[in-house]
Amino acid sequence: MSTQDFLVELGTEELPPKALKSLSNAFSGEIVNGLQQAGLAFESVQHYAAPRRLALLVRGLASQQADQDIERKGPAVQAAFDKEGNPTPAAQGFARSCGVAVADLQTLEQGKGAWLVYRSVTPGQQTQTLLPAIVERSLAQLPIPKRMRWGDSRTEFVRPVHWLVMLYGDSIVDCELLGLRANRISQGHRFHHNKAITIESPARYAEQLRAPGYVIADFSERQQLVRSQVETIARQSKGHAVIGDDLLDEVTGLVEWPVALMGRFDDEFLKVPAESLVSSMKEHQKYFHVVDDDGALMPNFITVSNIESKDPAQVISGNEKVIRPRLADAKFFYDTDLNSSLADKRDRLKPVVFQAKLGSLYDKTQRIGSVAAQIARLIGADDHHARRAGELCKADLNSEMVLEFADLQGTMGQYYARHDGEHADVSAAQFEQYLPRFAGDQLPDSMIGCCVSLADKLDTLVGIFGIGQPPSGNRDPFALRRATLGVLRILVEKELAVDLRPILYHCVEAYQQTGVQLPLAPTVDNTVDKLVDTIIEFMLERFRAWYQDQGISVEVFLAVRALSPTNPLEFDQRVQAVNHFRSLDAATALAAANKRVSNILAKAESGTLQAEVNPALLENGAEQALFDALIIKQGTVAPLLRDGDYQQVLVTLAELKDAVDNFFDGVLVNAEDSAVRSNRYTLLRQLRNLFLEVADISLL
Repeated sequence: MSTQDFLVELGTEELPPKALKSLSNAFSGEIVNGLQQAGLAFESVQHYAAPRRLALLVRGLASQQADQDIERKGPAVQAAFDKEGNPTPAAQGFARSCGVAVADLQTLEQGKGAWLVYRSVTPGQQTQTLLPAIVERSLAQLPIPKRMRWGDSRTEFVRPVHWLVMLYGDSIVDCELLGLRANRISQGHRFHHNKAITIESPARYAEQLRAPGYVIADFSERQQLVRSQVETIARQSKGHAVIGDDLLDEVTGLVEWPVALMGRFDDEFLKVPAESLVSSMKEHQKYFHVVDDDGALMPNFITVSNIESKDPAQVISGNEKVIRPRLADAKFFYDTDLNSSLADKRDRLKPVVFQAKLGSLYDKTQRIGSVAAQIARLIGADDHHARRAGELCKADLNSEMVLEFADLQGTMGQYYARHDGEHADVSAAQFEQYLPRFAGDQLPDSMIGCCVSLADKLDTLVGIFGIGQPPSGNRDPFALRRATLGVLRILVEKELAVDLRPILYHCVEAYQQTGVQLPLAPTVDNTVDKLVDTIIEFMLERFRAWYQDQGISVEVFLAVRALSPTNPLEFDQRVQAVNHFRSLDAATALAAANKRVSNILAKAESGTLQAEVNPALLENGAEQALFDALIIKQGTVAPLLRDGDYQQVLVTLAELKDAVDNFFDGVLVNAEDSAVRSNRYTLLRQLRNLFLEVADISLL
């Protein structure tokens, strides 16, 4: 079967730069899926994406589908013909459904029987006839949240489309998509080569766009060129360019022919916090900033132009003129904010609503301060500093700088707190309150930062659950799942032994102190206890995905979850211990034994268990040996439990395997004598309770 290269290019007005990469991946992915579903073999694919085009090159695409062998099994021969050999209605109906006469059917013998069978060969369709539908389906499946129309056309796409190239080998694929007739005419750079380019063959597509078209169609190649140019020009100024992945993707999506240029701004702007300058340059102008060897911001920026100017100095001058008022605005906002303290800014939060039923942001800071102080006392931090940091933590939301640059919340609070002479930990907590902001993000460095971050997140959890708006399905408008994972990460990774239950009760009390009675509209089942239980249930359940990501099986999680420990650090220590226990040779047998014990005790009659084992009723040597072993292990694991060394507890208890095996091999638990039977139940309960100090291993 012959093969040819296939090229499809959709030419548009400038595509959204932040979405260009994902659009390209989706466009090529859907076409590849379509080719595979159609049974069309190919060698390789290469996708292209530039501001005004999405394209895909498929190398070595088969010219048609492979022929398909069809076999349909009909009635048994015995039922297909009567005694005279005439076809029965069953045979005639089967033949009609296949579109042939009974005489055209064949016989298939399998084992001791034989059946009528219809066999045929369906020729594969030509590739060129299948391609239009495959491409059309790909365009329809693109992740475009809102499509637009243009002119008087009813066609919809993310941006108006202007040309369509579809070539199979040297031939144009005869079709019409998005109101455009396919041809081989593409377009070059909007300024350097604003002319038509006739694509000679799919293999020459990228080459022809590059010269004479001044278009680097390959997104990855263009991105690498941007990075290389930016890094080179930064080194020339004895600096280092800071290249974020998101900004790099966006800039790559803005240019077809990248040319990096270095600009400069006035040194006086360096008096403004670097983050605000960087935010202004990055968000508004898409500039890369430059730092020195110590990481300090330099008065330089790097812009990536979409043209190769004959007078680059003029392009640089134009960019410097544009950025100057932006930075001047940032300086003005900063200077204005310094005229009032964070405490003054906090007072202006009183009319700002946190949530309609939960009061103002000022009220929230009051609660955060109270809860942060309690957490500080539990972990040995300064409760005065924790309270102060919590009370000030949202004050910068009222600053001019944060109102202009929302992503600087917390960052500016840190600067303003330092300016006000606040303690270093109080200042650091203004930024650290938002950590971690996403999965894998850094955690607060200071203990005061941990206290405020925990208090903020727990306050939101209690409030939103308290008004009956917990997350459901994909809806989580207050990001409670993310907040919960942040709480768990801080407590576990910072090794903070904090019980959630009393903290949550304190959160409820803090709401009451600001005039909000939680839970709202109380009923018989809607009590504070029920609210706290529900939140703890929600929070501990977040551990499930956490451990699955670590490769720890759900059975291990459930074994610990059964005990509902409300100290996340302790929860994690137990899980790690059980996960290690599973690797021991005795684990399987002891887990099975615990399950057997659990079933026995569940069936035991109420009141048959004694408070303690009576040694005088131990009739069998195996039960005496188990009792002696349990007494020894109880003394051994007691200090380990006090130290929280759950792993060593289970390693120690694993040594009970032989005693447990011998007990079940040699002892009849349900003895006829009720006193002996009750004593044996009590012995088994003692065994099970010893393991339950760590987890319910019967669930393994």
